[in-house]
Amino acid sequence: MAEIGGYVRNYVDETRAALADPYLAEGIARIVPVLVAARAADRTIYFFGNGGSASTASHFVCDIGKATIRGEGKRFRCVALVDNVESLTAWANDAEYSRVFSEQLATLAHPGDVAFGISGSGNSPNVLKAMEVAPRLGLRTIGLTGMGGGKLKGAVEIPVVVPSNNMQHIEDVHLLICHLLTSYLRDEVPAASAPR
Repeated sequence: MAEIGGYVRNYVDETRAALADPYLAEGIARIVPVLVAARAADRTIYFFGNGGSASTASHFVCDIGKATIRGEGKRFRCVALVDNVESLTAWANDAEYSRVFSEQLATLAHPGDVAFGISGSGNSPNVLKAMEVAPRLGLRTIGLTGMGGGKLKGAVEIPVVVPSNNMQHIEDVHLLICHLLTSYLRDEVPAASAPR
């Protein structure tokens, strides 16, 4: 049991170290205005990623879509492209897996919408392909990554790079960032009045 306790302490310390850097507040400060502007303009935010990052994308859509509702104010329009199983598997089967998000954006997105990609390595081909297409569609782009940022860091307008090479710590922090954004948008940012 002593060995387990030491492992737990070490894991927590490493995760804490990945949070103890100004990048976190700086990243939140850059992301919030983009999301608030999208809500004010009735634009849609598209979230996507693979594996654990797919789960984080889906989780964030639930949180930002529901937990930020304040009275009769405007709500965030948000979609997890990972949850569109039929389109995702059709594109993966009939074309190639790298196009599963970019093709959905090409069908659904409008100028002023936001593409929010999550990739622990920063090198997921389908996330990168989506970020290649997004600016041509007039979308703002945000990326959560780690491991130095990978290619995603240079492919998006707002990259947030977790300073870790451990995928578990990166995914822990990505989820924390999503919860932090949700809490801030709920508690600190007044919602514009919804049209009547």
